[in-house]
Amino acid sequence: MSRIEIKPLTPTLGALVEGADLSRPLDDEAFAQVKAAFLKHKVIFFEDQHLTPVQHRDFAARFGALHTHPLYPGVPEAPELFILDNHADNPTDNDSWHTDVTFIETPPMASILYAKHLPPVGGDTIWSDMKAAYDALSPAFREFLSGLDAVHDFARGFPQRGIVAKGAGEDKHAKALAEHPPVLHPVVRTHPETGEDALFVNFGFTERIKGLRRKESDAILNMLFEHVTKPEFLVRWRWTPNAVAFWDNRITQHYAVNDYLPHRRIMNRATVLGDRPYHRSRKPAGLQAAAE
Repeated sequence: MSRIEIKPLTPTLGALVEGADLSRPLDDEAFAQVKAAFLKHKVIFFEDQHLTPVQHRDFAARFGALHTHPLYPGVPEAPELFILDNHADNPTDNDSWHTDVTFIETPPMASILYAKHLPPVGGDTIWSDMKAAYDALSPAFREFLSGLDAVHDFARGFPQRGIVAKGAGEDKHAKALAEHPPVLHPVVRTHPETGEDALFVNFGFTERIKGLRRKESDAILNMLFEHVTKPEFLVRWRWTPNAVAFWDNRITQHYAVNDYLPHRRIMNRATVLGDRPYHRSRKPAGLQAAAE
């Protein structure tokens, strides 16, 4: 295995990892380096990787159990992966800020996206650092938010008349809707491995803040949804063929830039399940917050 090098892309968010061949199992030292870079930089990138679906799945499975998406089509050779295939006849609906699959009780700890086919230009992805966004708020507002929970709703992210729902079919969408009732997550989440506090609301799935009147909730959420898009919190990745992005879903949001139609963009994604979000002030009994 070549020597791994980590090259940060911004002061807090994003790094390019060189010297790792993800098509082969990483040895323990290389795996530890990749995991450390993932936790420190929150989203890491690997260029010029040549992965079969099984190799992609196996790399992701080193980090935990994999989530199977209820709507997107799976990859035949590795059904735990799913396909994002967008073109003129199937435009994307991922062009909104979101954290993946927060509509379940144990949202993913990570997603690993592999570029299979790219448009000649465009189709970038942008990530936002939720710790940096949280830290930029006033201390009084941070304290207020830390005591709140918010409703995350599958139906908000995947409405019945949406592109993904129509592609999946009425029966599949109805089944997914019945199996995924709204769930509560803290507005501010304590990272279970680093102990960092970060915002954990997103436009894609967060419907309202529990205990507030609708106008109060809408005002706060809309302010936070705008706040997380501040350029100081962002890293923008220009995809190259066979590149991989691996992000910490517990402490980032992302946005797929929809500027490439009518050209085609095909990506495969593996999604690694996480644990139930908590805030350090009210963590579940028996669970010690990290870095306390």
